[in-house]
Amino acid sequence: MIPITVVDVRDAEDLVVEVLRSGAIAQGPMVKRFEDAFAHVAGTKHAIAVNNGTTALVASLQSLDLQPGDEVITSPFTFVATLNAILEAGATVRFADIRRDDFAIDPDAVTEAVTGRTKVLMPVHLYGQTADMGKLAPFAAERELQIIEDSAQAVGASFEGRAAGSFGIGCFSLYATKNVTTAEGGVITTDDDKLAEKLRVLRNQGMRARYQYEMAGHNYRMTDLHAAVGIPQLEKLDQLTAARQSNAKRLTEGLAGTPGLDAPQVLPGREHVWHQYTVLVGPHAMLSRDELAAALTERGVGNGIYYPKVVFDYDCYRGHPLIPGAEVADFPVAKSVADQALSLPVHPHLSESELDRVIETVREVLGA
Repeated sequence: MIPITVVDVRDAEDLVVEVLRSGAIAQGPMVKRFEDAFAHVAGTKHAIAVNNGTTALVASLQSLDLQPGDEVITSPFTFVATLNAILEAGATVRFADIRRDDFAIDPDAVTEAVTGRTKVLMPVHLYGQTADMGKLAPFAAERELQIIEDSAQAVGASFEGRAAGSFGIGCFSLYATKNVTTAEGGVITTDDDKLAEKLRVLRNQGMRARYQYEMAGHNYRMTDLHAAVGIPQLEKLDQLTAARQSNAKRLTEGLAGTPGLDAPQVLPGREHVWHQYTVLVGPHAMLSRDELAAALTERGVGNGIYYPKVVFDYDCYRGHPLIPGAEVADFPVAKSVADQALSLPVHPHLSESELDRVIETVREVLGA
């Protein structure tokens, strides 16, 4: 089986052993070292490490002191953590449909979704390419909205030379399958000194110093062990990203002309880091998306469906008071993409022969 992703963190062995031998494995100097390296990648003054990407979103929302009834606009086509974080922060969720070309929130739909209670715009940079921040950032500034970027899949991505996570408050995931992983972990990026300090206090049970409590906080800390796993990946991020970009280019060229299959696009001015290589299996393809996924699995080509439904289309969210009036039919592009999206292997450890096999298998089963 050619896996959809491969995790290789062997370069971290020396740093992990260093932490273990130190006898101090909780948050400490290795976390600070990781934060400094991550801030450099994101092009921000501050990077605050936390224990996962969901925490990054929750803490960022909590830092804004939202009040009951305050609204957050986000994408209906995303991982459930985006929605869960907003609900945990007690905000009301409003969705805006996405664009098919970048899988991200449509700026035109955002203008229709905003109300007088909207306080936050939360674009999701999906699969490794940013949303259209050239339109979203000016709109947010005009309407005095805070931007929280769900950059979970976009470490190293950029829009017109500006890194994901630098347009407002950036939230990154370091889960095991991400382009940079600490097994579990997350990062919040910002240029705001006061906000960064607030987040550091918030993540540490509200303590600025030992038993000096300044707010009702939480334990959102990252450990030095986790940070040690991530540091070597940040040091070679350019190399790892270049491999993903090369693999994506090869896939796009090889899959060109496959009946019913739309390859993902790299839009002008955007640096795509290819967390996932996601094709759309259209209605005129020989097989449906689910049939193609099954055929590839049977032939030893790993794949993934990210995501099979719009994010609120589950029983546990139906009738939720903080998700008022959300209907699947109101988001036709997101619904169509959820029915058609299929991710193929693009990770940096693919061999030339594996790439050829992915291309040949897809083309074969779709009658190319």
